[in-house]
Amino acid sequence: MDMSAAAMLGAGIASGAAALGASLGNGNVISKTIEGVARQPEAKGSLQGIMFIGVGLIEALPLLTWVIALLMVFTKSGSPT
Repeated sequence: MDMSAAAMLGAGIASGAAALGASLGNGNVISKTIEGVARQPEAKGSLQGIMFIGVGLIEALPLLTWVIALLMVFTKSGSPT
């Protein structure tokens, strides 16, 4: 296997794993927010704000992984031909 094929394979695996982890994290954050609102409806506003910050931070992981994956694929040593 040449270097560009290995870089592309690694980039795909890394992006897929990051997307899977982010989806699991988002599911946990949102489900816990729903539980919190069900327990204390008056805290909906603050819980919702914290949830949006958490989801934004969780979504940063796949974006960063995607950028690193593109750098892996298009660097000098692993540039596709």
